[in-house]
Amino acid sequence: MRWMEALLERASGDVRRLDPSPWTDNGEDTPNGVSPTDLPVGLAWPTRALNFLLALLAIVSLLPVFLMLAVLIKLTSRGPIFYLQERVGLDRRLPDAGPVNHRRTHDLGGRVFTIYKFRTMRVDAEAAGAAVWAQEQDPRVTPLGRVLRQYRLDELPQLLNVLKGEMNIVGPRPERPTIFAELRGQIAEYPLRQRAKPGITGLAQINHHYDRSIDDVRTKVSYDLEYIRRQSLREDLLIMLKTIPVVLLRRGGW
Repeated sequence: MRWMEALLERASGDVRRLDPSPWTDNGEDTPNGVSPTDLPVGLAWPTRALNFLLALLAIVSLLPVFLMLAVLIKLTSRGPIFYLQERVGLDRRLPDAGPVNHRRTHDLGGRVFTIYKFRTMRVDAEAAGAAVWAQEQDPRVTPLGRVLRQYRLDELPQLLNVLKGEMNIVGPRPERPTIFAELRGQIAEYPLRQRAKPGITGLAQINHHYDRSIDDVRTKVSYDLEYIRRQSLREDLLIMLKTIPVVLLRRGGW
């Protein structure tokens, strides 16, 4: 799996990273091995096994699609094939557990990881260096990128994140650290999304469109928290099935 990760790193060109990870080597551990984000006993391993198996099967079966998209991206716009970006992932800390459980020097909201996507924007999309929210009819999106975003094909490389255990196929969509910091200052419940491992699709994605305003984000948070309350293998499989018509009919994508 490391050869695939190395390939993505080379194909993506330079990637802007945060300071060295503020987590310790065992930064996801909690006192006595107990964590409020752990799935119920007997569900964690089946969930991990299901996600790993489905991601592996999808990568193998979709490899021709990966290659075709890689060639098209390279031929139609200047820049790397893949876009790598830091995102905030699972937060395993015990709430209000005191300083003994604070393993991070900076509270970023969860464990930061590198997400993989097919590049859909120009290489100078964020020339100013600051995070910019995507918008409908975004002029920074390439013609091919617009098609990839409508059918969510730009998210396919995140199957590698699932193999690595950083994401699940189903879960709240992870956000960039700078945008995460902004949103948790405006929406009190926003950090609670990090109590589940982030996903490629989710309850919010099959019921809502891309975020256009802070009200859209609040709606997405309500869906994410509802998913966390209902989280189960059955719920995950149901959301996966409901994602298929959302993708094929381009619902909520732009």
